Amino acid sequence: MREEFIHYLTYEKRYSPHTIKNYISDLSQLRSFLQATFEIEEIESALHPHLRSWSVSLMEDDKTARTVRRKISATRTYFRWLRKYHNIKSDPTLKLILPTIPKRLPTVVEEDQMMQLSTRGLFPETFEGMRDRAIIEMFYHTGMRSAELLGLKDFDIDYHQKTIKVLGKRNKERIIPVSEELLDVIGSYASFREELSQVDSDGHFFVNARGRKLYPKLVYKVVNNYLGIVSLQRKKSPHVLRHTFATHMLNRGADLNAIKELLGHASLAATQIYTHNTVEKLKNIHRDAHPNG
Repeated sequence: MREEFIHYLTYEKRYSPHTIKNYISDLSQLRSFLQATFEIEEIESALHPHLRSWSVSLMEDDKTARTVRRKISATRTYFRWLRKYHNIKSDPTLKLILPTIPKRLPTVVEEDQMMQLSTRGLFPETFEGMRDRAIIEMFYHTGMRSAELLGLKDFDIDYHQKTIKVLGKRNKERIIPVSEELLDVIGSYASFREELSQVDSDGHFFVNARGRKLYPKLVYKVVNNYLGIVSLQRKKSPHVLRHTFATHMLNRGADLNAIKELLGHASLAATQIYTHNTVEKLKNIHRDAHPNG
């Protein structure tokens, strides 16, 4: 039955190998708990009180809310599969309560720090220097994801229309307008790239010194290195620049729906988290400036 369930997760649910590995581990832990606590040999024999007891025990073991939610999700998926393919009549997971995950505000780089990164001449006049500057500016000017940047092709950049076509999640395309400033930066990088002996045959825009497509670890290293020059914050990743783009746009009056489209979010709810950063900033200003703050 285990192999059938893995087949279901792989080909019907299309879950990633990482998720499948976690789900199988979670269900194995649940089975051990049921055997040790209630002498129940198989998960499908468990009732709601048994699963609720397991959920409580996880929280008492100081498991994070995110971890508990994933384990419950694995169990729910398992029982849905049992109902669909093995004629299990009831689902004891329906009334399980998911613990609330505390909201964490996105980490952003301050505007003046980003200005330092743009004006201090930190990037050497070499191929790598121009490429790294183009990577940083591309993230900050467009808010695109790391995978989207890595997937950019030469023909995605329209210098005449001043737009960049991005292939986002679920292969959904979006068009991002860009400034002359960004076009100048990426144009300078493209000029250096022309001097390479060979360039990626698939037409990827960002390549290494050997003309090959970049990989995620290198892009992360570039961002982490340069953000470390202007900021002491712990998180220094491409996604921080995505958060920074959205927050700075919102702070300067951009419409939330427009930011949603630029980021490629499926729903406005995903974009609304950036309003919390703005509210927190207003609270700090009020506290520092008001006589009774």
